[in-house]
Amino acid sequence: MTLKEPLRDSPVAGRPDRRAGSGPRRRSGRPGAGTLSTFIVPGLMLFLLFVILPVLFAAYVSFFRWNGLGGVPTEFVGLENFQALLKDEVFLGDLWRLGLIVVLSLLVQLPLSFGLAMLLHQRFPGRTAFRLLFFVPYVLTEAVTAVLFRLVFSPRRGFADSLLGSLGIDAQIGWLSDRNIIMFVVFGILTWKFFGFHMILFLAGRQNIPDELYEAAAIDGATRGQAFRNITLPLMGPTARMIVFLSVIGAVQLFDLVYVLTGGGPFHASETLAITMYEQGFQRNQIGYASALSIAMFLISLVFALLYQRYVLNRDLQGSITASGGTRS
Repeated sequence: MTLKEPLRDSPVAGRPDRRAGSGPRRRSGRPGAGTLSTFIVPGLMLFLLFVILPVLFAAYVSFFRWNGLGGVPTEFVGLENFQALLKDEVFLGDLWRLGLIVVLSLLVQLPLSFGLAMLLHQRFPGRTAFRLLFFVPYVLTEAVTAVLFRLVFSPRRGFADSLLGSLGIDAQIGWLSDRNIIMFVVFGILTWKFFGFHMILFLAGRQNIPDELYEAAAIDGATRGQAFRNITLPLMGPTARMIVFLSVIGAVQLFDLVYVLTGGGPFHASETLAITMYEQGFQRNQIGYASALSIAMFLISLVFALLYQRYVLNRDLQGSITASGGTRS
């Protein structure tokens, strides 16, 4: 009596039965249309409701002279609000102050954050405590930060004047009332508030650089300065470019810290685009003019974002696609 060889598709052969309906089917890795709709549609609805529709309404109102009362606007003025912007000394001053904050951020705030990140990347006792200490100011809200520094720069026995007095300097400086220094004081507070956030971003970028690159450079005889110049700086480029982008957009939207600190004064010397828009719309009831200013802010941010994406961030995106095995068109 001889044993028969088991069938290839039988359970005896140790192989699954591949006949129709006899086993589980292999599922596709792509989600279905219903799953995509469940996750995408709510987000799109919220984006449409709270972003797209307000922008379109502001663009519509910017062509009218309207105080916000009496239903829909009816007094059509065309481009008159935008023409008034170009002649408004306060608006032009806001643009100048915006440029000043951006330039100072690039020349002072970013190098300071980068240097501290490189320092705190080294191993030494208390490194974690220093990282936490430098990051704490970013956790504070802008309103709390403004109130804190109003006390620091108070003209009556403020901490700044008391510190100068302890150093033998008997001078009453109008930190928040002198038009010549107010923007530098504001920038100093902004630096204290945000340099910790930028430092953490630089630190994360530095930790993503493989140590093998520095080991290979050391084997080839490269000094620490050469390794820093040829390895650290180029590979930290994407992080630095992203921080520049965030700094510019944040400067355009700057409002609450300066408003609580100075209210835009003295005599508009520290006023920003957002503060001017708020004053025109909610204090002077010139909703049409404020809407035109909001559209101007939107266009400034949009044009900068598109140009920055096209000529600066685009190469970082192409590099990531190439590194992941993608093809460039």
